[in-house]
Amino acid sequence: MRIAGFDIGGANTDLAVVELDESGDITDVKTDFSYLPMWERKDDLADVLKELLEPFGEVDAVGISMTAELVDAYKTKKEGVVDIASKSNDAFDVPVGFVGLDGMMNLKEVLDDPLKAAAANWIATAPLAAKIKPDTILLDTGSTTTDIIPIKNGVECALGRSDLERLQTGELVYSGTLRTNVAALVEKVPLNDTMARVASELFAVTADVHRVLGNITKENYSGVTMDGAGKSIVDCRRRISRVVCGDLEVLSTDEIENIAAYIYSEQVRKISEALKEVSIRNRLHHVVTTGLGMDIIASMACELAGLTFTGMDKLLKKEDCVNAPAVGTALMMEPYLTKKNLEENLEGF
Repeated sequence: MRIAGFDIGGANTDLAVVELDESGDITDVKTDFSYLPMWERKDDLADVLKELLEPFGEVDAVGISMTAELVDAYKTKKEGVVDIASKSNDAFDVPVGFVGLDGMMNLKEVLDDPLKAAAANWIATAPLAAKIKPDTILLDTGSTTTDIIPIKNGVECALGRSDLERLQTGELVYSGTLRTNVAALVEKVPLNDTMARVASELFAVTADVHRVLGNITKENYSGVTMDGAGKSIVDCRRRISRVVCGDLEVLSTDEIENIAAYIYSEQVRKISEALKEVSIRNRLHHVVTTGLGMDIIASMACELAGLTFTGMDKLLKKEDCVNAPAVGTALMMEPYLTKKNLEENLEGF
């Protein structure tokens, strides 16, 4: 059995094609992604989904999770969910399901209650973490955000359900490995034995910081740069220098790297602060880390919070951890294909 799982984000759309044996155990996982800025190219979604899946051949079903409903191409999240779900459903001739807050939904259920499918991809990732440890916290640091999801007895028990609620509870931090505006992380940075205030402009993002520090490669830097220039370390240094209204003639390499290191430490500190809040409230002291920032942000946040942690690469291949929500989304479709009364079970999908 082969199931495709798509996680449709505002900037990146991730794919996982999961092969399962008759017992429902994973025998193979293949992943890929496409940079698709939904705020500019939402009408390309169906074509991108089909193009992503085409090299992997036929599948028995498709699962969809999404966070792209929040992009400003949509007036409301409901409008976004309906558009994304409709385009995704129309793209395939096999059963298509959507991750919702209460489990998988068919298209009719999504159209009847769109907000249940809004930003619910963490629902798909939590069961993967639970396979590693039934009482833990999922810490998923992606390109844009960090999910902090408590799990007890193998079941997620997040206090917040929507993104708005999870921002209030510490279960969502809008800080990620690539796309976070540096000016949103720090008000001041160290420079010449002083603390310089930063310019509140979109000069540099965390991808620039992590590229300069050697935390990510040029290939990891998906998406566009803020100045339209390249992704070399020199280009990234130039963008960081602008954060304090400088340039490569005004600031030395050491000064820029010190600024980057401070921004990095502040990002880790803020994520660790939220992690500790969730840990104390739920009396959980173990964390399962995943996502693009698994090793460079999430693990550091765990150490700062004084919590033990296990990487999701204990369950998945390291490269597949970046697409963990897509893997989980595919697995959530599996019960609908394995029950005895297949025809009844797939009604509506």
